[in-house]
Amino acid sequence: MTVQIIVTGTDTGVGKTVFAAGLTGLIDGIYWKPVQSGTCEETDSEIVSLLAGLPADRVLPEAWRLRQPLSPHLAAKLDGVEIDAQALVLPTTSRPLVVEGAGGLLVPLNSRAFYIDVFARWNAPVVLCARTTLGTINHTLLSIEALRSRSIPLLGVVFIGDRVVDTQKTITDMGKVRVLGRLPRLESLTPSTLSAAMQTSFSAADFMKVQS
Repeated sequence: MTVQIIVTGTDTGVGKTVFAAGLTGLIDGIYWKPVQSGTCEETDSEIVSLLAGLPADRVLPEAWRLRQPLSPHLAAKLDGVEIDAQALVLPTTSRPLVVEGAGGLLVPLNSRAFYIDVFARWNAPVVLCARTTLGTINHTLLSIEALRSRSIPLLGVVFIGDRVVDTQKTITDMGKVRVLGRLPRLESLTPSTLSAAMQTSFSAADFMKVQS
């Protein structure tokens, strides 16, 4: 079966879109963002396509495109629609699939379902992206606990930002979680600098051996 990986974050703005772009390039995969809020601005699919150097056929169209850059449930309400969480299913692909969620795990898709509920139904391995700044220990350990309480397979944690030894060790030890690597802050974010950082910081084999 084709590898399917869900990329999520401990909260909004941790850098998971950049990591998702880097991971898609690293494993020569296909990218999918099921729900995009904020189509008035550059979308995550457009950012990933640029940073990973992907042709159009390797960035799948979003299931829901919402105009306002807000939580999906609210953006959908303002657009006069409701997201059907049950209709979100993982597409079948010929290459490894990287799926990016929105914000954190408990981001609501509608008044009854969170993103984590969809992840639990998909049962694909999750990569949890976390900052290395103050507050990340709490956010990361809570996210790990939420994933495990729903029996969602957690492939591991990816740190994004400067190296902070104690923070990373505390999360590793207390969360009993595997650290897949750390994507450092890039002074210049380009396809080439991102690709080089991913090659240096991560092993494609750590992601490719996961079968779904």
